Amino acid sequence: MRKSTLALMAAAALPFSLVACTEKSTASDGDVIVTATDDSCDISATTGTTGKTTFQVTNNGSKVTEFYVFAEGDRAMGEVENIGPGLQRQLIVTLPEAATYQLACKPGMVGTGIRQDFVVTGDSQAATDESGQLAEAADGYRRYIRSQIVALQDTTAQFVAAIQAGNIEQAKALFPIARTYYERIEPEAESFGELDPKLDLREADLEPGQVWTGFHRLEKDLWVTGIQPDTNAVADQLKVDIAYLADQVNAADYSIDPTKIAGDAQGLLDEISTSKISGEEDIFSHTDLWDFQANVDGSQAAIAALNPILQERNPELAQRISDRFADLDATLAQFRIGDGFVFYDTVTEAQRQELSRKIDALSAEVSQVQEVVAGQ
Repeated sequence: MRKSTLALMAAAALPFSLVACTEKSTASDGDVIVTATDDSCDISATTGTTGKTTFQVTNNGSKVTEFYVFAEGDRAMGEVENIGPGLQRQLIVTLPEAATYQLACKPGMVGTGIRQDFVVTGDSQAATDESGQLAEAADGYRRYIRSQIVALQDTTAQFVAAIQAGNIEQAKALFPIARTYYERIEPEAESFGELDPKLDLREADLEPGQVWTGFHRLEKDLWVTGIQPDTNAVADQLKVDIAYLADQVNAADYSIDPTKIAGDAQGLLDEISTSKISGEEDIFSHTDLWDFQANVDGSQAAIAALNPILQERNPELAQRISDRFADLDATLAQFRIGDGFVFYDTVTEAQRQELSRKIDALSAEVSQVQEVVAGQ
């Protein structure tokens, strides 16, 4: 889960932050220009045509922001997160059908955002994949998402059972394992409305009056406060919310656009670079390295689904990405102990900066994939 002041401080402190790799982006004719501030979201066009649309998003506010494209039912067609003040990010989205979509800036990365309609006209662009590679990539990645959901439900059930049995040490051991399957697919969970905050909100990001549920509320109970009167109910709600997520990704009409797969690969790396490298994600348990590895694994799986397209269109980029993943995996392996990792509060500042440099180097390569897949 994203956001917080600590993340901003960390991003500012680390000399090789992701922002340096992604801030530049050159607008082309036909791009939609989005200018976000803390209380506005100015968009250069309110209409478009079916097919690929490129949004160039600039954050002129003082808060970190996000930009989303929603279809009916608040189904996210694409998003970019963690856009720091003064930065620009590019989002390529396929809008296959004529419809009224919604564009949203989210200053502070909270709430439903500042929205406006975006009316798309034109013929359906759903069947333009003559080689079948795009459909194959989408099918492969969808199978991966569904496989992770199965493991997420199974391990979360074990985690909840340990809590409700009062077996605190077993629950602590299962906490990072259950989270692994969520962290591998988090961008997809984020595409279903407010589901991600229910599952993964941090205490630092709570708004006044907001009910705190999900993994991190249970993390605090296990590591800090001890079992509370409502702990079992919160654990039960975690299972309910994950079951809802499973229903969404197992629905017959659940589909993933290949350009969004590339966005997911980038988003998972962004999660580490801009909001996890500081150690604020698992601030009570210090199990952050499990999350790091899961985000990297998920990003690698997304790229693997797209690899046939990359190999055909830009094999040099495919090789560089493969090399960067191998380098980062080798660095993370230095922190392994058995099936797990050392606790993150034992990782030195110099080691954190080395991780940050390697994540940013990989992210710089992965940030090029969306354009390759979109054919732009």
